[in-house]
Amino acid sequence: MSDGQVVATQVRTVTLSIAELEADPHSVFRRYRAITPFIAREGGGYIVLRAPAVEQLIKDPRVRQPETEFPEIRGITEGVLFEFFKYSMLTSNDPVHRLRRAPFTRSFAARLIADLRPRIRKIAEELVAGWYEEGEIDLVDRFAAQIPAQAISELLGLPKEDIPRFTALVYSVSRVLSFTFAPDDLPDMQSAARELRDYVACLIDSRHATPMDDFISAYVADADSKGELSPIEIIVQIVVLIIGGTDTTRVAMATQVALLLQHREQWDAVCRDPALIPGAVSEALRYEPSVGAVSRFTLQDIELDGQILPSEQFVSLSTMSAMRDDRAYERPDVFDIRRAERRRAHLVFGGGPHRCLGEALALIELEEGLAALTTRIPRLRLAGEPPRLRGHVGIRRIGGMRVRWPS
Repeated sequence: MSDGQVVATQVRTVTLSIAELEADPHSVFRRYRAITPFIAREGGGYIVLRAPAVEQLIKDPRVRQPETEFPEIRGITEGVLFEFFKYSMLTSNDPVHRLRRAPFTRSFAARLIADLRPRIRKIAEELVAGWYEEGEIDLVDRFAAQIPAQAISELLGLPKEDIPRFTALVYSVSRVLSFTFAPDDLPDMQSAARELRDYVACLIDSRHATPMDDFISAYVADADSKGELSPIEIIVQIVVLIIGGTDTTRVAMATQVALLLQHREQWDAVCRDPALIPGAVSEALRYEPSVGAVSRFTLQDIELDGQILPSEQFVSLSTMSAMRDDRAYERPDVFDIRRAERRRAHLVFGGGPHRCLGEALALIELEEGLAALTTRIPRLRLAGEPPRLRGHVGIRRIGGMRVRWPS
């Protein structure tokens, strides 16, 4: 053995319960990140903790996107929820992934999204104007949830009156992306998934009959012209876009406002200088990401810092842990909107062929939503305790968030 050569060993991996991980994930990750590159999770699979390993494995050819492994681990082997994993571009690999994503890439153009910025700002300002005289609201329900829902509604061409219906279904269905749902939750989640699938199927049928100047019409026409996707694949891709375009941004919107209000000097700085908004959005996504991890499936044994991550395993690449790793950030547990390590490609959006398709839209919504609040209500305050952000993988969950301001 030459000097400096690392010998990888298979040591006994720490296995943590879901309860331990959910109670205080940042403390758990901080503790174990110092002593091991990954941990095992109750119920199956591993969580990779260190930033260099997470960044490496996001694009590593020795892993692939999980397909149906995750629902199978949780006992979901049939039904509409299983179909979402079986037919989604999020849970597929090339060449199937390329076929399912291509119509979005062609239709979800950057210019189309950029053109939405003034409209999203108007949505945010109209929301504020609608409840400003009340003096106190739940910001999650009345603002954070409304901006992405209205934006995705306009982008896809969904009737505005349908927003309460499809957002309620999304919040139920998206729980499947977490390890924390209970078996008793499955019937309600399957029912919501069935209703959401049927809702999208009706939308697609209507666009076939009467095309409109909207995203769904363009997407359906593109997919039909290529003839590469089945009807269920077309439906599921739209379902996935609705889920991804509403729930994750709702959580991120409320979280960034809560963090800024708890760091008053930084909130006041953003109110004085709107140029700080992109940095504030980026730092909030780093400090408390709305998506806790990126999923992968190992194709072979992989050596990480002298230990072996086994093959054929479901793996969560923890963005929560990586973005609090002092290997990548100075003072990682400090919230600082002026942080120097502001990366061009934010880790919260993943990487490689599966990097989040809605990244540009999400950033615009977060920036314009924050701009509307800081411009209109600089004296905004939390009314009570800060919201509790829960979850360590998948789409995280947030409770209510009361805010008030002088009338």
